Amino acid sequence: MPINKIKIFTGNAHPELAQEICDFLSMPLGRAYVKRFSDGETFVEIGENVRGADVFLIQPTCPPVNDNLMELLVMIDAVRRASARRITAVLPYYGYARQDRKAAPRVPITAKLVADIITVAGARRLLAMDLHAGQIQGFFSIPVDHLFAAPVLLKPLKEFPREETVMVSPDAGGVERTRAFAKRLATGLAIIDKRREKANESQVMNIIGDVKGKIAVLLDDMVDTAGTLCNAAEALKEHGAKEVHACATHPVLSGPAVERIAKSPLKSLIVTNTIPLGPEAAKLEKIKVYSVAPLLGEAITRIHDDDSVSSLFV
Repeated sequence: MPINKIKIFTGNAHPELAQEICDFLSMPLGRAYVKRFSDGETFVEIGENVRGADVFLIQPTCPPVNDNLMELLVMIDAVRRASARRITAVLPYYGYARQDRKAAPRVPITAKLVADIITVAGARRLLAMDLHAGQIQGFFSIPVDHLFAAPVLLKPLKEFPREETVMVSPDAGGVERTRAFAKRLATGLAIIDKRREKANESQVMNIIGDVKGKIAVLLDDMVDTAGTLCNAAEALKEHGAKEVHACATHPVLSGPAVERIAKSPLKSLIVTNTIPLGPEAAKLEKIKVYSVAPLLGEAITRIHDDDSVSSLFV
């Protein structure tokens, strides 16, 4: 791969992941100075020549979401004005993804708004991982490469005894994802029927499937306040599950999430490093982190070389 034609930069959202990707690719992380003026405005200066380069900007829009999103936009503008040949926005975690439709009158579709902003800023391709809803790809008028963290998450799950394990979807919307994992692992499948009264709050209603005496593994795309996850774990225990584990791509872990997980019946929570863990979460032994850097690095290589990205998941 001609390193002089590919450049990777990152903001302040997750520099550790960007460095891991560069280590995988055996190339240096590009020099970019991303700072704040005293009034809070974002300042970016690219510290090396990017004229004619294939530029990848690694910046998950995780908390603080608005700051990290603004950093990404300003970085896109900076490399566009520096005559980069192509700019790919690499968002291991796509913030605002949950607002992907009008669920009530007079509310925005913010996932579409963010897609428009990123495109207008100058990005010519998006590389994302486990979007909250697949249709978000259609919000972009530029090519989108949608990666799945399944190859990373399946490795630790394969260590569970197949006959005793059941994959559990925490809601009806996640059944397709959970069924795919259950098929790959040759395990059983269960579904939790819940009713969400308002945002970030949920009430478990019923469990569809056999979990008695089983090792139940809850699967979701993200863990935010962990209310859904912990309620589901308690319900599974009440229905006779021997052990309860959880698995998610994005460890948002906002608000009381870490405290809830610590007190919950969950034996472990398996996540990836699309989002950096906070200090409290990093100390919690229940949380096991697996790196997506090799997967992202391989995808970046294939995009640069105009090779197939989808074949990574065949």
